Amino acid sequence: MRIIENDVQKTLQEYPCEYQFKVFGCADQESNFAELVHATINEIVPLALDAIKHRHSSNGAYLCVTVIIYLHNEQQRQNIYRALQSLEGLKYLL
Repeated sequence: MRIIENDVQKTLQEYPCEYQFKVFGCADQESNFAELVHATINEIVPLALDAIKHRHSSNGAYLCVTVIIYLHNEQQRQNIYRALQSLEGLKYLL
């Protein structure tokens, strides 16, 4: 959440902290969506494989990838969101 105070944007998030990203994408075998999410975030912040959990939607068409990561500052969070937004097969990002 962001607030604007005296024309300056501030975040209510305090750093360093654990932060959770939820990334929804296509679940077809060719896309390897969970691996793509891992590789994308790992380029910005080192990410262990066990930091990622994923599950398929009830009909199997989509994959929800949950990533819990330790962030040191707001810039890291913004960089990760920007990188994830450009993923092929992305349907929704929280």
